[in-house]
Amino acid sequence: MSWPEDTAKLERVRALMADEDLDALVVRSPDNVLYLSNYWGMKGYDAVVFPREGRPTLICLDPQLEEAQRMSWTDDILTFGGYDAADPRPPFARTLDLAAGVVEERGFKRIGLELSQGTQASDRMVGEPTTFSLPWFDGFGHTGAEVVDGATVISRARAIKTEQEIERMKLANELAALAYDEVRSKVRAGMTEAEVGAMYEGFVHATGTGFEGKVDLARAFTLVWAGPGIATFTATSNRPVLEDEPTLLEIWVVVDGYWSDLTKNVCPGKLRPEYDELLDGLLGVYNAAIDHLRPGASLAELDVMIREGIAALGYEGQPSHPIAHGVGARAHEFPYAHQAADVKLEEGMVMAIEPGIYWEGGGGLRVEDNYLITADGSEKLSRAPDDFR
Repeated sequence: MSWPEDTAKLERVRALMADEDLDALVVRSPDNVLYLSNYWGMKGYDAVVFPREGRPTLICLDPQLEEAQRMSWTDDILTFGGYDAADPRPPFARTLDLAAGVVEERGFKRIGLELSQGTQASDRMVGEPTTFSLPWFDGFGHTGAEVVDGATVISRARAIKTEQEIERMKLANELAALAYDEVRSKVRAGMTEAEVGAMYEGFVHATGTGFEGKVDLARAFTLVWAGPGIATFTATSNRPVLEDEPTLLEIWVVVDGYWSDLTKNVCPGKLRPEYDELLDGLLGVYNAAIDHLRPGASLAELDVMIREGIAALGYEGQPSHPIAHGVGARAHEFPYAHQAADVKLEEGMVMAIEPGIYWEGGGGLRVEDNYLITADGSEKLSRAPDDFR
């Protein structure tokens, strides 16, 4: 879909660039290319030169020109071939040539690259993210510009969502809820975890692509754990769904490059009493955490609150995974809840809150949803229930 230029977003980025005295940002991570240009590329060879003043330049593969012209907020688009008979180098070397040429031609004195960015979202091929190697970052040395780390500027800008970004994330959350409804209505004891995951992912891809005339491409990715298979950091298997135990779905839905990150549970029958007790306790911790969400609230305090609440239920030291993080053009992005950095919540952030409890030997529960920080609290973005009984 061709979204109108998000001027509020771009003005925020430029204000942060001015604070750091940056003439331009040069980005190649697909989520940052999307963020600054609205173009979600096919193969991750693309880049954007985003100046503090003047038109951005989008650099993309030649076969994607028509698509880039339709989606991008800039009409300054340079293309290169994925294969060039006169140039034996890989395609991202040509991306570098074009990006460095723009920097040099426009006389930028100080540019920011993604030097400290540790993760990135994928391109629209989704299965194989393209990451540029050291020559890309070293390749701007001959331009005459001072090269500094621009990743912090981008992450700070991305932490506060605009109305347009929230609209896209609400579409992702609505598709996530529709797929959850589908799974809840059709899950049966004896199905495998993989069958449940395929049902969920297939529904999102089929229903979400073209959804309400607003979505170009929708995809879902799941981890599914049934009963004693519920644990942290394990893969979906052929373990069967059980009649009286939960099946947990860790869910990521992406709509044209914007994500939701949820954990929902289903049970085809009546939950065993020990799971009822566990869910009641976990929801108490979860709801107290939601009450904490408001501008000015400390994420370090949120981390302590959730972990102390879980310890009070008899599960000291749990969970082993983070309990909250930002969501946006990646499923996991700044800010993160940890006790080493006292980051404060701000209006416009979107946070995934995800406390979990896991039993020795297998089994347990996690709940998770996405919350938009509002002026006086928070707004839950998914209508899918956390209490699944």
